[in-house]
Amino acid sequence: MRVREFQRRIEELYLARDRARGIEGTFGWFVEEVGELSRALRKRNGENLREEFADCLAWLSTLASLSGIDLEAAALEKYGSGCPRCKGTPCSCPEAGPEARRAP
Repeated sequence: MRVREFQRRIEELYLARDRARGIEGTFGWFVEEVGELSRALRKRNGENLREEFADCLAWLSTLASLSGIDLEAAALEKYGSGCPRCKGTPCSCPEAGPEARRAP
C-alpha cells in the first residue's frame, strides 16, 4: 500500500470524526500516540512497536488530510531527491547545529 492509499483509507475510516474533533483535538491524540511510541521504543517491545508506529502514521495521515495535504506528495517533494540540504543519498551534511537532522 502506498502512502496516498493509506491516507485515503484512514480518511474513509475516520475523517468525519476527525473533522468534528478539529485539528487541535486531533493533534492532541497524535501527541499521545507519539508518547506511546516513545514508551514502546524504551521497552523494545516488538509487537507493541508495530502497533504504535502504525497508530502514529494513521494520526499523522489524519492531520495531513485535515490540513489539505497529500502526505505522499509532500514527502516526495521534500525528500524524493535526497537530503533537502545537501541533496545527497545518504545525507552528507555535518552533524552540527540545531538544524542538522539527527540520525535515529
